[in-house]
Amino acid sequence: MIEIGRVCLKIAGRDSKCKCVIIDVIDEKTVLIDGETRRRKCNIIHLEPTPAKLNIKKGASRAEIVKEFKKLGIELKEKKSKKPKERPRRGRKARQNEQAVEKKK
Repeated sequence: MIEIGRVCLKIAGRDSKCKCVIIDVIDEKTVLIDGETRRRKCNIIHLEPTPAKLNIKKGASRAEIVKEFKKLGIELKEKKSKKPKERPRRGRKARQNEQAVEKKK
């Protein structure tokens, strides 16, 4: 039942209740998954297999998985990566220079 292309429902962790597909079988207890979840290793105990199966190859790319899920009628959301915020700059040197000028006056 656990095979490449099998659509599963994640039942544990922060990605619980999300649909995923098995991309690779690592060993008898862990698999590599992707889909509505993050691409990551997962214990098969945390997965509930469904009867649906996708036609994908071992190690399929994210684009191939999105295309196959669309055929099933499941829309996957694309997550945007966060841009680093600009760090605030300290103005200590400017203050010291102003104080030095005021002392001279």
